[in-house]
Amino acid sequence: MAPKFTDEAIYRITHDYTREAGVRNLQRNIASICRKIAKEVAQGKAVRTLIDPETVSELLGAPKFFDEVASEKDRVGVATGLAWTESGGDIIFVEATKMKGKEDLILTGSLGDVMKESARAAVSFVKANCEELGIDKKDFDDTTIHIHVPAGSIPKDGPSAGVTMATTIVSLFSGRPARRDVAMTGEMSLTGRVLAIGGLKEKVLAARRAGVKTVLAPAKNQKDLEDIPENVKQELEFFFVEDVREVLAQALDSTPR
Repeated sequence: MAPKFTDEAIYRITHDYTREAGVRNLQRNIASICRKIAKEVAQGKAVRTLIDPETVSELLGAPKFFDEVASEKDRVGVATGLAWTESGGDIIFVEATKMKGKEDLILTGSLGDVMKESARAAVSFVKANCEELGIDKKDFDDTTIHIHVPAGSIPKDGPSAGVTMATTIVSLFSGRPARRDVAMTGEMSLTGRVLAIGGLKEKVLAARRAGVKTVLAPAKNQKDLEDIPENVKQELEFFFVEDVREVLAQALDSTPR
């Protein structure tokens, strides 16, 4: 008799051992479990008739993926963004630091031209609105800002990281930590308008998978909620915004560190 997989076991596989838009790796992991059970039977061991999450972990070994957001804490100069990739949605962490120097901006992390433009636009927005954002404009004097998006071996591009870049920079200069369980996506203009993006469904699924509790997205993308499964919508809180200032109000703690 073929072993039966519980729903929880399938969830454990999809959550801890595969991360793609399709089901190919899910099939491979299930096949791997079945082969190992067949080997046990050939060795005269007791037949496993039910595969639960503990059995999955035993047969597949240590998890390959983790709740990257849920396992971390709020930090100054680090914001959580949402990105679209060829294999579905993913979360990205945008980090920023500052140091004495004459170079205005350093960008690292295999960023494409469009994402680099988003970073420059975010810096210009923050500089132009220092007083409103509670930042001393003198802090930018003789200061080099370094923005980095980890996983540098993976190319990243697109305009939807604009609001995340702005949030990271405001966090850095105001000392207000960015909430780790809040993820955001949205292109931004120089005046702070939040513009529509693509791939919201994939990004939201990635947010849920990573342990995010709140998603910030452009107001013009609110119609895309129709494409998102109802159970996912019930687990997340959504804020649809028109201006970067609304993003900052939701994503940053009110008290500087």
